[in-house]
Amino acid sequence: MDLKGIISISGKAGLYKVVAQGRNNIIVSALGDNRKFPIFSTDKVSALEDISIYTYEEDLPLIDVYEKLATHESYKPSINHKANGQELRNRIEKFLPNYDQERVYDTDLRKLFQWYNILIDQNIINAEAATASEEE
Repeated sequence: MDLKGIISISGKAGLYKVVAQGRNNIIVSALGDNRKFPIFSTDKVSALEDISIYTYEEDLPLIDVYEKLATHESYKPSINHKANGQELRNRIEKFLPNYDQERVYDTDLRKLFQWYNILIDQNIINAEAATASEEE
């Protein structure tokens, strides 16, 4: 599983893949419909590989959270991100019981599950990729 080059853009739904980089902008492609457009330095961009989830021990990188979630869900889509906050919290407690309940908000969980389902739909998270990364 490789999250390199996959980003989230604040104010825009979904995930995007970096296609090219210019002097003043980055060309991205929306995962799912291959629609390409530029984003500029004024846009707030977060790379998925740089995001982590608060736990009581240490921050856990998003890729590790998704590996736990994918194993728990047998590499199938998870709960709908529009479920109520308590349902999302119940689900994350099944595979990540030590997440920091005070610092991880319902909006964070919505993004976590929405992004996971997008990555599953696009076959970026799959069992073959997980076994390949374990062998390395």
